[in-house]
Amino acid sequence: MHRWRELDFEANGSGISRPLSRQINLVGTLLGQAIRIEGGEENYELVEKLRRLSKEAQRSGDQKILQQIADEIHGLSFEQIQLLLRAYTTFFHLVNKAEQLEITRINREREKKADPDHPRAESVAEAVFKLKQQGRTLEEVRKIVGKLEIQPTLTAHPTEARRRGILQKQQHIAALLDHLSGPDITPSEKEETITEIYHHILLLLATDEIRAENLSVYDEVQHGLYFFARSIWETIPRIHQDLQDALELYYGSKEEIPIFLRFRSWIGGDRDGNPKVTPQVTRRTLRIQRETILQLYLEELKELRRHLSLSSRLLPVSEELTESLEEDAANYFLDESTVNFYRYEPFRLKINYIIAKIERLLQDEDSNTEMKKEDRQGSVPVYGAEAFISDLELIRRCLRESGLIDISERGPLAKLAIQAKTFGFCLMPLDIRQHSAVHQKAVAELLDLAGVTHDYLSLSEEKRRELLRKELQNPRPLLPGGATVSDSTRQMLEVFEVMKQGLKTDPDCLGLYVISMTHRVSHMLEVLLLAKETGLWYMKDDKVVSPLDVAPLIETIGDLEKADVLIKTIFDDPIYRKHLQSRQDFQEIMLGYSDSNKDGGYWMANWALHRAQEKLAAICNKYHIEFRLFHGRGGTVGRGGGRANQAILSLPAESQNGRIRFTEQGEVISFRYAMPEIAHRHLEQIVNAMLQSTAKNLSGKDPSELENTRRMMDAMAGHSMDAYHSLIKAPGFWKWYTEITPIEHISHLPIASRPVSRASGDSVDFDSLRAIPWVFAWTQTRFIVPGWYGTGIALKTLIEQDDGNLAKLHRLYHDWTFFRTLLDNARQEMARARLEIARFYNNLSERDFSEKILDEFDEGRAAILQITGDDALLDNRPVIQKSIMLRNPYTDVLNLLQIELMRRWRDAEESQYESLRYALFVSINGIAAAMQSTG
Repeated sequence: MHRWRELDFEANGSGISRPLSRQINLVGTLLGQAIRIEGGEENYELVEKLRRLSKEAQRSGDQKILQQIADEIHGLSFEQIQLLLRAYTTFFHLVNKAEQLEITRINREREKKADPDHPRAESVAEAVFKLKQQGRTLEEVRKIVGKLEIQPTLTAHPTEARRRGILQKQQHIAALLDHLSGPDITPSEKEETITEIYHHILLLLATDEIRAENLSVYDEVQHGLYFFARSIWETIPRIHQDLQDALELYYGSKEEIPIFLRFRSWIGGDRDGNPKVTPQVTRRTLRIQRETILQLYLEELKELRRHLSLSSRLLPVSEELTESLEEDAANYFLDESTVNFYRYEPFRLKINYIIAKIERLLQDEDSNTEMKKEDRQGSVPVYGAEAFISDLELIRRCLRESGLIDISERGPLAKLAIQAKTFGFCLMPLDIRQHSAVHQKAVAELLDLAGVTHDYLSLSEEKRRELLRKELQNPRPLLPGGATVSDSTRQMLEVFEVMKQGLKTDPDCLGLYVISMTHRVSHMLEVLLLAKETGLWYMKDDKVVSPLDVAPLIETIGDLEKADVLIKTIFDDPIYRKHLQSRQDFQEIMLGYSDSNKDGGYWMANWALHRAQEKLAAICNKYHIEFRLFHGRGGTVGRGGGRANQAILSLPAESQNGRIRFTEQGEVISFRYAMPEIAHRHLEQIVNAMLQSTAKNLSGKDPSELENTRRMMDAMAGHSMDAYHSLIKAPGFWKWYTEITPIEHISHLPIASRPVSRASGDSVDFDSLRAIPWVFAWTQTRFIVPGWYGTGIALKTLIEQDDGNLAKLHRLYHDWTFFRTLLDNARQEMARARLEIARFYNNLSERDFSEKILDEFDEGRAAILQITGDDALLDNRPVIQKSIMLRNPYTDVLNLLQIELMRRWRDAEESQYESLRYALFVSINGIAAAMQSTG
């Protein structure tokens, strides 16, 4: 069969790399063939015509051509619009995977060229090489590594618009494209692979983009586990080995290093604003995670059993292994034939006993009696994660005793040992989050039922604290026997019961208890009182006993500005200080990037977060409290997104203590963890940055420490927030925003279990709308306001105030990582914005705020180019610049299709709503795929 040999897949001068161009041309050509088959030649020509016109509009800058496209779309049938939406959306599904493969290819090429004196950029090896170049001793580097606690945290925030079926087809196509680029592929294999890619494109075109209904929380749990099993499970040991190898390469050290990278999760535990996360859901989530990790261990153990085919007739067997087998035989049942079969293979026999122990854990209590070895005591030891790790380490020691040192230190057994130490039997510790107002109401109800006070909510903060301290020291429960409580309070108490039961099963299964919108000390003490009510917190001999770590979440600009005052007051509270002593004087503090941006705009949010971290670190150090900052970052720049390694290097020096947590959300999880190579690149960049930042020489003057720099940043942030507020608080703005963005349809998009608004009912206003859909809607319209707005007024005002300020800003850009990252992220979002298209959205309303936004954009661009000395916004990132130029013609068509659908929706009869809503959902998904960004 030679059906594909006449097609031209070669590069066409798009400016992107030749391998990427070839792959995009390939999938684009195959997609065109598929469109011809499904829609006919006429519709194929329509797809191509609109693309060519849009490309010419971008090249020439002629707005009339975009209007011509809009006019053409206006005359299309609904069926034609649907076909166009599917065609362009599918194109971006394909392009996104091709770009990910290109990232992988480039990293492989760089790895081939790397050597000990020139390690690959942003790799783990490069970080250790730099430490060596700085003159760091092995002891110093080991101290730095010993401080590392890196904890990415998966969340289920509603930003992933693609169904898992779409993701899986994308993955399959990516694997085929990768195979196709192999050097040894034969002509017939090439033909067959292209045919298979074509078939999957046909399937993508015919696969429903939209779920029939919203995800359940269990769906979200499974979605997270999908990425865990695809890449995280395999990548963690690789990253660990990278650091071990780098220490050996540059320092000659073979000593094992501690586990420094662990994942955590909110999925199934984040209750804030999500009534679907019930206590039963949290309980089941813990069970699902436990079952998943145990099943993964079984698969690895069975593979390890095949691997360790060592005979006692050929190698000496250590006494320790023999004694261990005797102990296992006394407690766990293996049928006689199995024992006999492996009688000369003690390592395999040991693994069989480990398998039996884990299989027993997976069985229900009523069905696991046959696994017991009935002895005189009639009991079986509980097999936990520590015992599992101990068994694996025993095997490693015995291999070393037998002279097989390499097998013990590298390969399947060493990999499994790292996985066991990292994931335990819980997979990922689950955080619980709830809003402070929910705790407050529950505590008020309990105090009322106990007869302590009937008006807790009207008490002053000082009176509340006094009462809470008194009740925390009182051993009796608040809830009288047989008393009835509201559903909300009952669920609140049940959550703590679930936590209590979970901790009994596995002390490592739960992580933090996070309090959203923590404004006062009483918000912390209220959680402790609820924990006390369920036995998770009590005092004994004037000391607190509790397994609970409680973290405040500081989110608004006002709260960030006085974060140090809040934390100081918390530390000064005598009862909470006793609680901290029970937690080894350790405090985690979470910072909210989403609501701070929505509250104060881009520059103010970032500066307030930076200053808060400086002050929080100073307070914790003053009180001798060990701390970890938890960064609640979203996927987009407007919610704290961007390159994670640059964000880490931008953190204030005071806060860089080796400990860090950060959220991984929505489409960020899909992009970073869908492919093992991309996951490895993302995590190695983070480890690289953490090694460098933790080792940072604090004796050098950071520009952020200079008072005049702070004053400049204060001024810029203030001017920026004023400009931002003058936009979002202007009369008529909210009405305009709801008219020109697809926020109404985003609110109905079945992409997550959590509502888009904190308000009850159907009413949504600015205050109740969550930050994620707020940013999502701006991205769809190509304004992308949350990622840059206020930049123009902030920089222009400062430059005009003093002739010397431009030189100062230029110096800050080159010398201060924080300022450079802040400016680079803003300029990237401005480059991704497409205001020529945004004007068409503005025309959906009789109001007009676009000119205000366009003026701010022009001033921001001019100021940035003055500071950087560049000719265009993305001269510093040419690869991204080329990607945007490649995507714009296709994305523009999707935007104009969406605008037409929004117009038709407003004029439609009720009978047309269902089909129009579906098409609008597809357009939202398509633009999200095109922008590789939602919220």
